[in-house]
Amino acid sequence: MISASIPDAPVHISSGPVALLLLAAGASTRMGRPKQLLPYHGRTLLRHAAETAVASGCAPIVLVTGALHEELLTEVAGLPIQAVHNADWATGMASSIRAGLGALPETAPAAVLIMLTDQPLVTPQLLRELMARQQQTQAPIVAAAYGDTLGVPAIFAPTMLPELLQLQGQQGAGRLIASLGAAVGRVPFPAGLLDVDTPEDYAALL
Repeated sequence: MISASIPDAPVHISSGPVALLLLAAGASTRMGRPKQLLPYHGRTLLRHAAETAVASGCAPIVLVTGALHEELLTEVAGLPIQAVHNADWATGMASSIRAGLGALPETAPAAVLIMLTDQPLVTPQLLRELMARQQQTQAPIVAAAYGDTLGVPAIFAPTMLPELLQLQGQQGAGRLIASLGAAVGRVPFPAGLLDVDTPEDYAALL
């Protein structure tokens, strides 16, 4: 556990705080080098995402590592973030979601927010909007809307956690989001069309 003072009070929905999973287990094969460690605004993409997560007020925050571990731990030093290593990271994102959920306290969170390290235009305000929308509507999932996609970052009600645990292989949260159709709430996030998967994406970001 890496501990430090939390700048914002945890955001409470229903009876407890919202947990956040920050997924950073991939090997960045399309980028050709670890995208989590790419420089962005004087820090790395991972550090930027971690600071965004902390500023959202979520607690606990669980960083899921995989292809890299010690290097990523260094990047979140001083932040109130717990890290868990997903030894099965190569099997796909589903294993990282399971690893993150497994690292949460036994007390069920009010909801779980999932975000990635390769969406640097995500802001604390967007994360808080997702939480507020879920609180107001009690939707099973509230997801970010960009282009024709509903995807992460997204928040999942406790009733959805068993479904997340049942995802397999390369299935990310997007499959579960799509399966619920109109039941999914949405928060507009046009900037979500830019994620950093390739050198061209990174050049566009900069």
